[in-house]
Amino acid sequence: MSYRFFNSNNKVSGITPEDYARAKYYIRTAEALSQIAYESIYIIDYCAQNFLYVSPNPLFLCGFSPEEVMALGYNFYTTRVPDDELDLLLKINAIGFRFFNNHPIEERPLFSISYDFHIINNGEDVLVNHKLTPLAMDPYGHMWLAICFVSLSNHDKAGNIEVRKLGQSEYWRFDLDLDRWINVPSVRLTDGEKEVLRLSARGLTVDEIAERVHRAKDSIKSRRRSIFDKLGVKSISEAIAFATNYKLI
Repeated sequence: MSYRFFNSNNKVSGITPEDYARAKYYIRTAEALSQIAYESIYIIDYCAQNFLYVSPNPLFLCGFSPEEVMALGYNFYTTRVPDDELDLLLKINAIGFRFFNNHPIEERPLFSISYDFHIINNGEDVLVNHKLTPLAMDPYGHMWLAICFVSLSNHDKAGNIEVRKLGQSEYWRFDLDLDRWINVPSVRLTDGEKEVLRLSARGLTVDEIAERVHRAKDSIKSRRRSIFDKLGVKSISEAIAFATNYKLI
């Protein structure tokens, strides 16, 4: 089953030993990120068809060590994803690469894909979110390495497939019922929500923002909750990063 994740839409070639020597810097960067990020981090190697790096996050490893997950490769998913969602993962893989390859080579590193599915952890189905983006390309524009951040999902069911482009607030959502991508207009924040984000980016607390804008503390908290809901994030730091990347402020 695992070989089906590496389909003909992404035939990687031209990767040299020197390229793999350079990849150690990507691994070191991922290791550093794993020390300060709450997400689990993977680096996928589409040339060798395995994982180049797996961070030591016990929630998403389902009792395995990072080394064991690396040895399993994509077979990790065939044993830890419910059977009815394995086909969904394969579909996401196929439509994601088709979308990716339909864009100019120079734009491809700017795209990221996000989707939700369940993993079985200690007998319990846990809904997780994967956010994946290219890390390195082969000489022909195919995705050689990709970095993936895994976190708990904000949704209540699998799917929720979205593609975003860095610097662009509009995005694409895949409708599983219609079996096609739909262009979604950008999220619109109110002036008050933008102000909360800008002041938060400067390091101000909720109390300090309330004092600065002459609003009640509960009003600022309400604006933050609205921002989180609109952007699908869980923290103010995620909201600031999202709004900055997609030019919402």
